[in-house]
Amino acid sequence: MDSFSSSFLSTFSPPNCTSSHPPPTPSLPSPSSFRVFSVRTEEKTQTTTTTTKRQPSQEPSKKQTRNIVKRTRYIVPDQSLPSTIFNAFDSIINNFIDPPLRISVDPKHVLSDNFSPVDELPPTQCEVIEGTLPSCLDGAYFRNGPNPQFLPRGPYHLFDGDGMLHAIRISKGKAKFCSRYVKTYKYNIEKDAGFPIIPNVFSGFNGLTASAARMAVTAGRFLSGQFDPTKGIGLANTSLAFFGNKLYALGESDLPYAIKLTKDGDIITLGRQDFDGKLFMSMTAHPKIDPLTKEAFAFRYGPIPPFLTFFRFNENGEKQADVQVFSMTSPSFLHDFAITKNYAIFPEIQIGMSPMEMIGGGSPVSADSGKVPRLGLIPRYAKDESEVKWFEVPGFNVIHCINAWEEDDGDTVVMVAPNILSVEHTLERMELIHASVEKVTINLKTGMVSRYPLSTRNLDFAVLNPAYVGVKNRYVYCGVGDPMPKISGVVKLDVSQSELDRRECIVASRMFGPGCFGGEPFFVAREPENPDADEDDGYVVSYVHNENTGESRFVVMDAKSPTLEIVAAVKLPHRVPYGFHGLFVSESDLNKL
Repeated sequence: MDSFSSSFLSTFSPPNCTSSHPPPTPSLPSPSSFRVFSVRTEEKTQTTTTTTKRQPSQEPSKKQTRNIVKRTRYIVPDQSLPSTIFNAFDSIINNFIDPPLRISVDPKHVLSDNFSPVDELPPTQCEVIEGTLPSCLDGAYFRNGPNPQFLPRGPYHLFDGDGMLHAIRISKGKAKFCSRYVKTYKYNIEKDAGFPIIPNVFSGFNGLTASAARMAVTAGRFLSGQFDPTKGIGLANTSLAFFGNKLYALGESDLPYAIKLTKDGDIITLGRQDFDGKLFMSMTAHPKIDPLTKEAFAFRYGPIPPFLTFFRFNENGEKQADVQVFSMTSPSFLHDFAITKNYAIFPEIQIGMSPMEMIGGGSPVSADSGKVPRLGLIPRYAKDESEVKWFEVPGFNVIHCINAWEEDDGDTVVMVAPNILSVEHTLERMELIHASVEKVTINLKTGMVSRYPLSTRNLDFAVLNPAYVGVKNRYVYCGVGDPMPKISGVVKLDVSQSELDRRECIVASRMFGPGCFGGEPFFVAREPENPDADEDDGYVVSYVHNENTGESRFVVMDAKSPTLEIVAAVKLPHRVPYGFHGLFVSESDLNKL
């Protein structure tokens, strides 16, 4: 989620209920000397191993005890003098200059309950405890998300965790589950060192003093040879994409990392990919793959001009030329976009990047209530930005896009996306976010823009049948945020109903139950090669965690059912923390890796 970090740190490179937010865990101990705690978890009732005596009033409840991270002390042998010095400065910054006072960066809150990290798990056989896994699920479902390698020594934001993939490999009705870190450059050097080296971007730069101090330490670590920012500083913790017959783990602060799944279900990181030197710095975590041409469309953004750069990959995965968009005149937090048959659509929203905000004690990523959001349309095969058209859409703040298409012989462009109604809470208080799915229509001849809501529910993490990307679709499957970023259920929207009387478009719903929360759903077609199949003929899948029992499951729901009936469920061998985006890869595509 942090393309900002790519440019910001590159200055050192050589030219089943609706609950409130999770209960807090007991206080985390401060680091001792220059040792660090490595995060480890257990799936049975857990204890906390520390040298600090707990006061009686601090004793956790039974429910909290089950989800507390077990911390194992690791001795780092023969630390170099520079490491010792910079770790000492880190401790001073985290304890005295910029302690984690805000709830959004307090590890006791951010990493409580099922947000706490888990260990890696090798491929492990799973038990199908309900129904039968459909044959169309032969393949693997991956889910990406943050899972910090080390217990945070200071402020920590949910977006700052190392990427971990949780994959369930399905074959002939049987399933294996595996959890592995994406072995990014950042992960590897910090694992070898035994302590964090690259600072957290979303939580590490708050106010001039803290920012200057952390940048000075980071510069010192670079100059002393502890890391090389040209090899990547990203986390690969956001999403996955399959294009050019390769699978990638993505995070917008770095280049894609190629991933392979072995025959027995293990996840292997093949390495950072620069596409023959044609891709540098960073790429969006949300490329759009045209189901007909097999091309992948993507972009990068940052705090210095050009604030937006658009590009694509052909069907063989070969990167094409950049198109720099200078008509975006200020740095916007541009997390996602949409494509149609002829256009790419970029939302310029009120959340922007401004390093100068740090001078006044603010965050480098913040909301500007005075800015008017815009949608920018650029032809998919543009050679330059001369044909970009911008349309003002006041109050339309889009983090995730669902789909877009053209109507009226190309004279009208339609876009469906969740609109963040409380944009000021996006980074600081995610549990206060309310996102309303809206339909926006742009008349390219007159320039007129109209929009209206498709649902009043708090919905995000929405998906559709992948075969309908860029063309008019009818059905959308959304996560119910109660509260965000937890997902208490899934609803199905029928977008076509809005064309009649603009009523509530929810036509099916499945709530997970008291204490149960899932993540982003994903649609898998029952007959993906059948051009005559109904758009909703398939299954909606997701990981669901029961906070009452500590158990996680993989659930399969019938997409046609008015109740999104669960037709199969797999008990997973360990807990799956709440995360971000997922992807199903068919057996035939896995064989191409």
